[in-house]
Amino acid sequence: MSGMILHEYAASGNCYKIRLTAAHVGVPLERRQYDIMKRETRTPEFLANVNPNGRIPVLQDGDRFLAESNAACFYLADGSDLIPADRYDRADMLHWMFWEQYNHEPNIATLRFWKGWVGLDALTDAQRMQIVGKREAGLAALDLMDRHLDRHRWLAGNRFTVADICLFAYTHVADEADFDLEAYPAIVRWMEAIMSMPQHISLDA
Repeated sequence: MSGMILHEYAASGNCYKIRLTAAHVGVPLERRQYDIMKRETRTPEFLANVNPNGRIPVLQDGDRFLAESNAACFYLADGSDLIPADRYDRADMLHWMFWEQYNHEPNIATLRFWKGWVGLDALTDAQRMQIVGKREAGLAALDLMDRHLDRHRWLAGNRFTVADICLFAYTHVADEADFDLEAYPAIVRWMEAIMSMPQHISLDA
């Protein structure tokens, strides 16, 4: 794979997970930045040429555009050691990737964004009403991860996979949403193992 373009907002964990996957498989990415706070992904040009859903990240490979971060990670990693060969382990990896987008990211990432970018004072009444529920769901997600990682070194297949990358992206910045990661020792151990890998890159790289 070569000549790929990542349409992104650098501070987003969903964009970061694609950069991190690319780093692990040695695929260079050209990066094109969009300011989501200025609604640059909602322009007629972006909607017509990049993603009609008006969201990033989008991974461009030639004239093909692949939206949804975990799909892009899978695309980059397909054929590498990040994808288990065993049928069950591969499905279990996908289970964690689906779970991340349904149970983890909508809570932890959303609270991080509201606090760090929107500002709690600027939230709508409807958003404020969701804070308690999202915090409880975020805590439940971290607790589930910690219990699993207390028994397993990695999330799926007894090895480092794309699932670990996808969950790492927003877990390692959960403290920015006021989640106390020190309360989850197995998660901390897991994060340290990922950050010690030679291919690892940081969010701000």
